[in-house]
Amino acid sequence: MEPPQVTIRPCRPEDLAAVAKLAARLVRQHHAMDPDRFLIFDHIEEGYAAYLGSEIRKKRSLVLVAEDSGGIVGYAYGRIEPRDWNALREKCGFLHDVYVDEAARHRGVGAHLIGEMVKRLGALGAPRVILMTAVQNTNAHRLFERLGFRTTMLEMTKECAD
Repeated sequence: MEPPQVTIRPCRPEDLAAVAKLAARLVRQHHAMDPDRFLIFDHIEEGYAAYLGSEIRKKRSLVLVAEDSGGIVGYAYGRIEPRDWNALREKCGFLHDVYVDEAARHRGVGAHLIGEMVKRLGALGAPRVILMTAVQNTNAHRLFERLGFRTTMLEMTKECAD
């Protein structure tokens, strides 16, 4: 596949409103898949803009945007996570979010964003990158597998009232 006609670059403060709109879509998508598991809250855009605004100032965090001639069409958020005894995991890069606007999908934008995130997390010292994906998001699974990710854990949930 030919590289998409997008620029991948670090998120700037002036990008946060556009990125937060995409992040809100990701939140709503997950909540629609499983409202008991995935949180939804008021003022998603404002909350995400504030949160990612704090993350872009941290050395261990990366927020990347995919920008084409029409503006920001995707983003990825990752960071270096320390050793975690509960997860039996050494220090790693963790890809927390990746989202591409529906109109920009199937052009390689997601793969380009993820590839750049993996490269940059590696440059920050991550020996590997880990991510989690909703079980229903089979399109994402195929993309991640195509990019070399493999399944290592499966989260399961049970409501205590059941």
